[in-house]
Amino acid sequence: MSDFIDAHVHVWTDDFRRFHLAENFKPDDIRPRSFTPDELFRHTKEAGVARVNLIQISFYGFDNRYMLEAIERHKDVFVGTALIDPLQKDPDAQMLDLAKRGVRAFRIRPGAKLPVARWLEPEGYAKMFAAGAKHNLGMSCLVNPAGLPELERMCKAYPDTPVIVDHLCLLGGTGTIVERDVDALCALAKYPRVLIKVGAFYALGARKSPYLDLAPMIEKVVKAFGARRCMWESDSPYQINNAPYRDSLDLVRTQLKFLTDEERTWLLRRTAEEFFFRAK
Repeated sequence: MSDFIDAHVHVWTDDFRRFHLAENFKPDDIRPRSFTPDELFRHTKEAGVARVNLIQISFYGFDNRYMLEAIERHKDVFVGTALIDPLQKDPDAQMLDLAKRGVRAFRIRPGAKLPVARWLEPEGYAKMFAAGAKHNLGMSCLVNPAGLPELERMCKAYPDTPVIVDHLCLLGGTGTIVERDVDALCALAKYPRVLIKVGAFYALGARKSPYLDLAPMIEKVVKAFGARRCMWESDSPYQINNAPYRDSLDLVRTQLKFLTDEERTWLLRRTAEEFFFRAK
């Protein structure tokens, strides 16, 4: 099996004059200094990864230009997940503009202005979820278990909106996998449009390759949602900062013994293909 799809990669450049950093970031904060598409390809091509969903990096804030230029240059390889201001007047209109440029989802996360129990209350999120339902655009959620009750409220209100939970909901992000948190994530499986990104292994549990301590938790999540609603992600370059790129891929490709060959195909290609690359 080859032609894998990585559902979560960040790219950026060290050309800070052309692509300005957002407030609260300075060049010395950026590690690695750059991670361009060419630098990414050194890892993906050797591993058999042919396509990638790019995630707007927080360094650039709401300025998606670098990601959009990468998509334009590599139309057969990249689609994108953009970052927009949910508090602006018409976030739904911006979503449609970006969708024309290869964006398939929009990253959302709890912010500093509201407690996590109310993080999706601003009116802009309602507009975004409504637009997502109408145009099949995903809400890609960087959230830990504390944010799930509010996310479930929106899943109930907008059942046709694709909702993507990044990084296995950061289960085990503190170093310990808490079963009630795993159960809370699995409870979202009753909403058919919720998808799970299975990855960022370097940041979960023992944080040590080959990441086999995560296998029971991953098995429970995959069984709850089904492999057709789960997709592998590396979260590079952060994966590469900690262990080889291939180590993340190989956990799903060869190490998770509970997966059938068909389930591996869905996790490593078909789920991401059907959602992110449907228009390609």
